[in-house]
Amino acid sequence: MNDPKPSAPLYSGAPPTQEERTWAMFAHLSAFAVFLFPLAGNVIAPLIIWLTRRDTSAFVALEAKEALNFNISVAIGWVICSVLIFVLIGVPLAAVLSLYWVIMAVVAGVKASEGVGYRYPFILRLVK
Repeated sequence: MNDPKPSAPLYSGAPPTQEERTWAMFAHLSAFAVFLFPLAGNVIAPLIIWLTRRDTSAFVALEAKEALNFNISVAIGWVICSVLIFVLIGVPLAAVLSLYWVIMAVVAGVKASEGVGYRYPFILRLVK
């Protein structure tokens, strides 16, 4: 009867420590690594955090995996937008997708720093 909302956190353990909240926040905000490492920085950075921290903290593991799935989904969206440039709709779609990417990454980073799990809407969850 009391099904959690789709955006409800998956983590239900003990409250995360300050260090766990910081790492989870870094996982979400690491999406901006694409500006340092074009083409793959937004995927590689959360992947590194997930691989290095998944055995030490369930909260960080869930948040880093969510950030990874989000950034993979956005990268797929950017590829689709680049193909759609030829039919003149790719540029506006890429602008909307980029705005969505920035806003959602910041919102998720803030939620993680508060110790609240965050689930991005409208993404593919490829990494289980």
